[in-house]
Amino acid sequence: MSLSVPTAAPATAAAAATAGGYVGRFAPSPTGPLHAGSLVAALASWLDARAHGGQWLVRIEDVDTPRCQSGAAEHILHQLATCGLHPDGPVLWQSSRASAYQAALDTLLARGLAYPCACSRKDIALAHAAQGHARERHTELPYPGTCRSGLHGRSARAWRFNAHDVWSKVAQTPYQCAQAASFLIANNTLHWQDRRLGAQQQDVPASVGDFVLRRADGLWAYQLAVVVDDAAQGITHIVRGEDLADNTPRQMLLQHALGVPTPHYLHTPLVRAADGEKLSKQHGAPAIDLRQPLQALSAAGAVLGLPSLSHHGDIALPQALAMWVRAWMPLYNLPRD
Repeated sequence: MSLSVPTAAPATAAAAATAGGYVGRFAPSPTGPLHAGSLVAALASWLDARAHGGQWLVRIEDVDTPRCQSGAAEHILHQLATCGLHPDGPVLWQSSRASAYQAALDTLLARGLAYPCACSRKDIALAHAAQGHARERHTELPYPGTCRSGLHGRSARAWRFNAHDVWSKVAQTPYQCAQAASFLIANNTLHWQDRRLGAQQQDVPASVGDFVLRRADGLWAYQLAVVVDDAAQGITHIVRGEDLADNTPRQMLLQHALGVPTPHYLHTPLVRAADGEKLSKQHGAPAIDLRQPLQALSAAGAVLGLPSLSHHGDIALPQALAMWVRAWMPLYNLPRD
């Protein structure tokens, strides 16, 4: 049985996906305005959609409300429009999608693929310490599965996905078997192909464990929200920053568990600050300069390996974007899928 996901997507996008057409998206979090790094992902996703003759949608991922800044979403939409990046349908707001996420969680619970968890971060750290495991820098400790067999009298804090049992509890349907080119499992490791990075792999249970679907503060986790919304919007191709590549196997497992399609993935190069760290809002990355949108886009294009505009004189924004659309297909060696 496939998940029935309530859709707020344009009917044209759903029809395009059903007919085998391309539907892409850009999904910023409104924790601040677009900066040079996020503009790379926005431009790449727009170009990929245009090069495929497909549709490009925008989704505001405002599910993590404590981190969202007032007015940031509207500012992002204004930045995109100023750069000539216009969506092909209404904007979808995650903050209006709680019922869809609950429906997905209920489906996973009914299939034995989600469970309540009473563990705090301290509990998880202590469980690993007892086994002699130390946390590595910039990594999260994988969940040790403490509550997978029950709460044992404790109160639930969060809800987790049962990544260990997904393959034994979800039968392979003909549709899922047909997606073998998207990913496969061998020796408990998920293998998948990124359109830029090439062959990728991750043992989700070992490296991440049973990941969170609904947080202890009641907010919906990114992994569940993005999978439910990509299915609802009929997304066929995802183009986003390379920092999100390690999220992809978790999302593929959720797609499999919910019986929804697995999109094609392309993860773009990151823009880094002088200290080598990824440029981000958290580290004070400045907003793109809307007084010179073509200059900002040119810098993003250089990161993506697109042709320079230096030999094209006073080229206008629409002509520059059209030139980059033509350059995109051979640059990223895209099949007409």
